[in-house]
Amino acid sequence: MRAVSRRRWIDGLAVVVLLAYGWLAWSVQSGTPAIDPVYASIREQGILRVAVDVGYRPFVEERNDKLVGFDIDLVQALASELGVEVMFVRSGFDALYDQLTSRQADLIASALPYAPEQGYRARFSRPYFDGGLMLVTPAESTITGLDDLRDRAIGVVLGSEGDALVRRFASTASVVRYTADEVGPLVDALRSSVIDAVILDHVSALGAVAAGDLRIATALSYEPYVLAMPAAAFQLEHEINRALARLEEQGVLIELQRRWMMHDR
Repeated sequence: MRAVSRRRWIDGLAVVVLLAYGWLAWSVQSGTPAIDPVYASIREQGILRVAVDVGYRPFVEERNDKLVGFDIDLVQALASELGVEVMFVRSGFDALYDQLTSRQADLIASALPYAPEQGYRARFSRPYFDGGLMLVTPAESTITGLDDLRDRAIGVVLGSEGDALVRRFASTASVVRYTADEVGPLVDALRSSVIDAVILDHVSALGAVAAGDLRIATALSYEPYVLAMPAAAFQLEHEINRALARLEEQGVLIELQRRWMMHDR
């Protein structure tokens, strides 16, 4: 008896799956879109609710009671592409994903590293910035990578990811590790030829090379920053990615880097 009931349940499930597949195929062929409740609400309300963690320069910060930064400008540009207004939802970094699952926000924009382990409750845009480590050298230097720094001096911020990278490199090669607590003294040491190169995060590296006397020789790691949205928001993901592609083609992303990372903020 149990075997019969189990077979009927399996047959019923198969019918449901076939019907769902048939409906999906019909909707694609007929041009009738499946329902993305998040995107539908955004279109109905005309508002894109964006969760941000305030205080992480230069992506999101507060000046004179106003939110400013790379991510703020990026979201405003995306909203313009989508034809909607923006409402920012303030949040601590650890609670950003909760803003999505509790339906308090439609999007996260806060220098958010790609986190596939969050895929059960979120989906992600294409990367819009690489926050990884960069090797910075004088503009006239012939150094192209770590292998060229054997028996030379490398500057790193003490305790940073760059410091850990140089420690690993030093275990197999002769290298002088030069440390400082902040980026500024390292850049000064590089300009005065005390050291041969410095390892910085991408934001700091862009600031360092802005004057033109230094250059980014190569990227040493890759940390993509993305926008996150609820797992059900498949159409919003598509529209955000299309808008990001258009902004990249228009040079907007490079301009935002120049505005927020390549001068004294």
